[in-house]
Amino acid sequence: MSERGEWARLLETGFEQVYVENDWYDGPRSGLASVGGMPHYFESVDGYANPEVDTEEFLVWPADRLTLDMEREQWNIFCSWNARYEGGEVAADTHPGGDGVDARYDELQVLLDPQRRAPADARHLVPEWRSYERPGGRYLPEGPDYLPRWRPA
Repeated sequence: MSERGEWARLLETGFEQVYVENDWYDGPRSGLASVGGMPHYFESVDGYANPEVDTEEFLVWPADRLTLDMEREQWNIFCSWNARYEGGEVAADTHPGGDGVDARYDELQVLLDPQRRAPADARHLVPEWRSYERPGGRYLPEGPDYLPRWRPA
């Protein structure tokens, strides 16, 4: 099945877009994704993936449009760097998240850090993750190569 066909099929069955991946450790740990068609932060309650458990809870809270735009801008800086890194053009120590490496990335980090903290009223949801194959790699400007389908915890 084509990338677009697979993507569309997953969306038709309730999976939603991930815009930004902020942390990955044996699976998505935090980022920004659609929940009910609206942008929301997500963050693992446990902080690490447990492949033995299929009911891993995530805290989920809304993000406004300005925050989504800033997150996507920072994500695009990372994606651009990652393409150069995987192409052997730059070293790991040039990652834009290293303090002082990329001024705009650092500026966005300061602005986004408060938004990335789960509020007391964050919802608890359980995602079902699906990866899909696509040309261009795992990290592209439109988001990483996986989608969640959310349900109540």
